[in-house]
Amino acid sequence: MKLDPRQSEAVVAVIESGSFEQAATQLYLTPSAVSQRVRALETALGTPLVVRSRPCRATPAGQRLLQYLRRVQSLEADLQAEFAGAQTAPVTVTIAVNADTLASWLLPALAPFLIREQILLDLSVDDQDHTYTLLEAGLALGCISTEEKAMRGCHAEALGKMRYRCMASPAFRENWFAKGMTRTAVKQAPVVVFNRKDRLQADFLLKHYGVADDACPRHYVPASEAYMQAIVLGLGWGMLPELQMHELYRQGALVDIAPHRTTDVVLYWHTWKVQSPRMERLSRSLIQAARQILG
Repeated sequence: MKLDPRQSEAVVAVIESGSFEQAATQLYLTPSAVSQRVRALETALGTPLVVRSRPCRATPAGQRLLQYLRRVQSLEADLQAEFAGAQTAPVTVTIAVNADTLASWLLPALAPFLIREQILLDLSVDDQDHTYTLLEAGLALGCISTEEKAMRGCHAEALGKMRYRCMASPAFRENWFAKGMTRTAVKQAPVVVFNRKDRLQADFLLKHYGVADDACPRHYVPASEAYMQAIVLGLGWGMLPELQMHELYRQGALVDIAPHRTTDVVLYWHTWKVQSPRMERLSRSLIQAARQILG
């Protein structure tokens, strides 16, 4: 069957905005008209597409539809840009990425390509263990994730590994770990955690000390630069990527409090097998740059 573009547009707007009211504002319609279009497409496909909750979210069928529509939009935009001339028709690409990648290597690696190809980024930031779900939900055309296995219809390419070290300020080490990171000391010393999805510190504590993360005092600082600053200021210890904290380490603002206990996080690039030419070139550029940087 052929999808009705107005009905499809309504479903995408509801899922992306999270409500029929916001979708109506975006589409210059009434909420009732948006609801009618969504229901008409659900009837035509014979399955619910939207869970009417607060916020609204896609059903599994709605996710598959959103995945398809996102790719179609990308292909159409690329074709229109080709006819219009690349210099006058930029294309927007939605990518899901983890915060540490964004704060360290991604933009410097891709900037020349993005400028040359006239690509506009729409970045969604989440924990590296959760970016995959954004691709799965149809909310991104590509993602950087720790998930090794590609889902159906997608490619997964290894990018390399980000090495994390257990870091603290010199004063914090002297105050809390003067005799080293003992099991007793780590249960008392504050730890800085990015957010409640962040498992780096929890896995480190459990693996090396048999300590659950909820046994330790914790700060939550959900911004990459602020997270590193919290550690530099002595609020707690935490795992930092070598790529991001190298200069502060060289200056002596940070010290490695567990130099023989590094954590390597392997990253993968996931994207659809069928994609626009510009998206294919972006994938090649990202993979090549990441492998040079991450090794």
